[in-house]
Amino acid sequence: MSSSNSSAVSSPFQLFDRAEWKILNGHFSYNLTQDDVEHLHALNEPLTITEIEEIYFPLAHLINIFIERTKDAHAVVNGFLNKNTQRLPFVIGIAGSVAVGKSTTARVLQKVLSMLPGKPKVDLVTTDGFLYPNKVLNARHILNRKGFPESYDTKLLLNFLAAMKSGVEAVEVPVYSHLEYDIVADHKQHVVKPDILIVEGINVLQVNSSRRNNVFVSDYFDYAIYVDADEKDIMDWYVNRFESLRATSFQNPESYFHRYAGMDEQESLAMATNIWNEINRPNLLENILPTRYRADLILEKGSHHFVKQIKVRKI
Repeated sequence: MSSSNSSAVSSPFQLFDRAEWKILNGHFSYNLTQDDVEHLHALNEPLTITEIEEIYFPLAHLINIFIERTKDAHAVVNGFLNKNTQRLPFVIGIAGSVAVGKSTTARVLQKVLSMLPGKPKVDLVTTDGFLYPNKVLNARHILNRKGFPESYDTKLLLNFLAAMKSGVEAVEVPVYSHLEYDIVADHKQHVVKPDILIVEGINVLQVNSSRRNNVFVSDYFDYAIYVDADEKDIMDWYVNRFESLRATSFQNPESYFHRYAGMDEQESLAMATNIWNEINRPNLLENILPTRYRADLILEKGSHHFVKQIKVRKI
């Protein structure tokens, strides 16, 4: 689904291949181990120290430039207003399709940003926690549209971001269980005074023109990233992940998808392909992909799941 860079003149983005990008890191250095890498990658998503060094180190360096600029602006404005207000979290949004690897991107970025000079506190929140509980989705007859815009409690998500950008020190957010395929009752994530907040989800760059106040999730972002890949590759990754889950997590009797555990490989392939075509592909084409060029930076992956090029919005 990725598009080529049609014209350097007409595009609002600058295009970098890996060779150009990896030399931009500058003076930052980090110490990562193979154990770190093992804890960061997701099922069926290859991740190497080389990928982190060549893609995420320069990305962290670039984001840090914007963070430092924001700090400087805060100090200057405080001086002008003769105030001593606290600095607010720098908020990063990460969007992309189901199975494209945005969760891994978010975790890696959280790790690398936390290693910046000054060792900032970096919190990660996924918008899965802002899905309506299954009982609400069932009552509205939209459980089969989980992941579509109407399945999210957007008001709750906006209230959370507004609190973060208003200087509220501690906020609770709901927690989603992929095992239970539902919001976990009486379990909250506590977000307390982060220096940097990463918000990851398929919906974070979407614009709902029907909202009367016209306030959108992305209005609270200081920087936005879109993780991109060809549709065929994303579908392949989804189908492969489904088969891996069928052989592992789905075997757990407590899994919402335990009913798929007895499928053979061909049945699993057919089921995953059907789910992709009936749910995930329409959501990608209608709601997710159109938000791609609202991002400040696009990480474009190849079929091997590694980033092959980067598009950076011109300023």
